[in-house]
Amino acid sequence: MTDLARTGTVFGVGLGPGNPDLMSVKADRLIRSARHVAYFRKVGKAGLARSIVSGMLPPDTVEFPMEYPVTTEIALSDPAYNASLAPFYAECVAHLTALVRSGEDVVVLCEGDPFFYGSFMHLHARLEGLVPVEVLPATTGMSGAWTATGQPITWGDDVLTVLMATLPEPELARRMADTDALVVMKIGRNMDRVRRALATAGKLETAFVVEYATMPNQRVTRLVDMAEGVTPYFTIVLLHGQGRRP
Repeated sequence: MTDLARTGTVFGVGLGPGNPDLMSVKADRLIRSARHVAYFRKVGKAGLARSIVSGMLPPDTVEFPMEYPVTTEIALSDPAYNASLAPFYAECVAHLTALVRSGEDVVVLCEGDPFFYGSFMHLHARLEGLVPVEVLPATTGMSGAWTATGQPITWGDDVLTVLMATLPEPELARRMADTDALVVMKIGRNMDRVRRALATAGKLETAFVVEYATMPNQRVTRLVDMAEGVTPYFTIVLLHGQGRRP
């Protein structure tokens, strides 16, 4: 038997925005037959990815929770942030590589789409060229969010911009003013900054907030009606385009 015949595959499986019914058929099949699964989570938490697949895994599945050494405790601009995460990702890759080279397939559970602002990308960049990797795309959280509002996010020639709320406030305001439709992610502690930037851009009155899109506790609110302060991690701010239509 050749080395190639004994090699497994790492599957980066997109789970979608949170509702298990929105997974792809292939994702469902891989998860229900998985011998090994890995997923990211914060220390002390179950992790949303693992929660989404609750009841789907075979009873003998071996789980590998990958617990972030830091999340929001250190500023993104602090060199200590990358100094903590780089060896963490290296350890995760070493574990996954050892499993795959022993002939095992590993399903890495990914919230949303694996290639859209997800932690799996950091694994993929390190695994590519070492072992076989296959990525399964998924419905994004932002798609689930704008569907929850009951309105199209874009019309005709509308330009859609996706922003991270972690950007400096002047940069947020500039980009918000220069787009037709808008998605703002990574809200959390940055909601007040997003609110001020939208006001500066003259677009506060038409913005929506969607929390936990597609999940049982989903909530859709106009931003002007929402209290100030910290929001849940799974929060997205939306601005609908009003472009060309028949």
